Amino acid sequence: MNTLKTEILCTLGPASFNDQVIKRLDDLGVRLFRINLSHTKAQDLSAIIDNIQQYTDVPICLDTEGAQIRTGDFVDLRIELRENSIVRGHRRKVPGDPTGFNFYPNYIVDEFQIGDFISIDFNSVLVQVIGKDDDGAILRVINGGAVGRNKAVTVERDIAMDPLTQNDRACLAIGMEKGLSNYALSFASCREDVEEIRRLTSDDAFIISKIESLPGLTHLNDIADASNALLIDRGDLSRQVPLERIPEVQKAIIKTAKEMDRKVYVATNLLESMITLPTPTRAEVNDIYNTLLDGADGLVLAAETAIGAHPIACASMVVKMIRNFESPEKANPLDYPSDPISLLVDPHGGQLVQRHASSAERMQALMLPLLKVSETTLLDCEQITHGTYSPLSGFMNRETCQAVLETNCLLDGTVWPMPVLLAAPKDSIQGFGAGDKISLAGSDNTVYATLDVSEIFTMDLDQVARKWFGTSSKDHPGVARLFHDGDQFIAGDVALVERLPSPYRHYELTPAQSRFIFAHKGWSKVVGFHTRNPIHRGHEHIQLQALQDTGADGLYINPVIGPKKSGDFLPGPIMLSYQTMLEFGLFPKGKVILGSFATYSRYAGPREAVFTALCRKNMGCSYFIIGRDHTGVGDYYAPGANQAFMEELGDFGIQPVFFDAVGYDEFSARHGFTTDSSNMTPIDGTQVRDSLRDGTSIPDWMMRDIIQETLRAESAQNRPLFVE
Repeated sequence: MNTLKTEILCTLGPASFNDQVIKRLDDLGVRLFRINLSHTKAQDLSAIIDNIQQYTDVPICLDTEGAQIRTGDFVDLRIELRENSIVRGHRRKVPGDPTGFNFYPNYIVDEFQIGDFISIDFNSVLVQVIGKDDDGAILRVINGGAVGRNKAVTVERDIAMDPLTQNDRACLAIGMEKGLSNYALSFASCREDVEEIRRLTSDDAFIISKIESLPGLTHLNDIADASNALLIDRGDLSRQVPLERIPEVQKAIIKTAKEMDRKVYVATNLLESMITLPTPTRAEVNDIYNTLLDGADGLVLAAETAIGAHPIACASMVVKMIRNFESPEKANPLDYPSDPISLLVDPHGGQLVQRHASSAERMQALMLPLLKVSETTLLDCEQITHGTYSPLSGFMNRETCQAVLETNCLLDGTVWPMPVLLAAPKDSIQGFGAGDKISLAGSDNTVYATLDVSEIFTMDLDQVARKWFGTSSKDHPGVARLFHDGDQFIAGDVALVERLPSPYRHYELTPAQSRFIFAHKGWSKVVGFHTRNPIHRGHEHIQLQALQDTGADGLYINPVIGPKKSGDFLPGPIMLSYQTMLEFGLFPKGKVILGSFATYSRYAGPREAVFTALCRKNMGCSYFIIGRDHTGVGDYYAPGANQAFMEELGDFGIQPVFFDAVGYDEFSARHGFTTDSSNMTPIDGTQVRDSLRDGTSIPDWMMRDIIQETLRAESAQNRPLFVE
């Protein structure tokens, strides 16, 4: 006779679909046998139910597929997706290989949007949607690895799906015909989902709603109210809730279930090691005990009994744990955080500023007074609102700008050396004043942001230029832009209404996205690299040297793709050069992420060196590479000016990594720094640029042959490399 108060639920599968195991599990006191419909076809279900019922009277529970996305039914058990490769998610059925595969359900590719991040097979692989066509979605593989058949998929954006698949509906009908009364709803997201499965079964059915997604957490009370029990699937839940948050979320769900007089079960990884080993780990035993202390009414063995080598031993261990268990304690207060606890460097100022207009605010923006602004201003708007310029929330007023120019700090003392100003012609801002809310539009009258005006002011441009750029000469491109834009400025907080159109959107990563990728890859220390040029061997050398010297987990290559001056490389060739490096495996595997930075050069020397470092700090980088002439122009800044300025500022939260000029020693056939040996022939960026412009070859040691060939092929197709 079963005297256990805590229930045990077991999933049946290949390891346990036999009379001996089923009977033994029955003897141990299992209360419910679960059939996973994600791995069961409707045409097979009736025979499976009959087979189980031959050996036991323990009730059977049909666990639906639910509103989930999975990989397709590959011909092979798994496929290998190579990092940085381009693959396709097909709508039409394909066998599945490293170049393309199906998602399930097939129609889901229609719901994908360009820019979506998709985690596959419990986050082992990360891809991003970079295009769509009639046959599905085009994906770039950000984090490579093996992808199994029929494995979990998570889109980092909620997609509305039917709560039940066609297979679910067919299986539920069979279950009712067989007299089953227990059903589990996977990925329950709202009350209506529960009502739908109850409509298809019966009012008396025992409905277990599985909490395994953020929508499920959001509507937990409504779901619990409509259900007979809750089941916490910690595996699927951890696809959206950071792993380190799972314990406290589990406690909160259990507390809610208890308050609403609903049973609650806990599943996933209870005895994961026993899938192959005969005994559990200490951590697993401790987890089970704490789960019981939390107040769980039941424990669910899934893979342990479905495919594991020791299904009976697993159930026996759980029985012993339950028998040894004492009364549970109360859980912690309800709290469902979704932000991960990160080991990455904190954003500058402590918090990532994100200012995106709501739907209502976007509609309101169309009715506001309009101010046309430059492309560079709109780029600043976008970066402010994404948090790249944290802690800034808008364009500076006079007092803040003066503090920055004179002290290199904001008014609260936070290090910040770069003025961020909105210049506007006097006649365009007549009638505006402090307290007004206006829209900021481009030359095509498209509204991209709103501005809450706090101040309109003028400044002496000659004085500003001298403090900002160290010169008032209009031969300096930064000074020339300052004087061109005029001495009228408007200050205030901004909110993003619409992102600027960009052919490089699939490479653009907001700070939140770059931090997400770094965390996904398990990186906590990242080196950032800023560039305006295609990769040559000099840059390659300092990138790899920085990885080695800092001991960082990875390198974030972050080229600038905004407006440039005549003679500069266009963004396309820059990104293509780095993508080629990645595709040909010329960087250390799994160590490099490429993401573009939609901004523009200020040519502000040391001030800009620190500014670009702080932007990368906000992106999650803890180190930043500073080359010989970083952000400089002409002879306006001394070679050691950047380092001297940073030393003057002290610690500002991201560590600069300084490098001298790189050269190549033909005698030893190695790259190094020109200061290391008199035999070093410098790698000259100007020579690289001239060779690509003239169509002449340079040695592989200066720029890899494959990069030269790729860029020359662009020229041959009449695709320009340079800004005219």
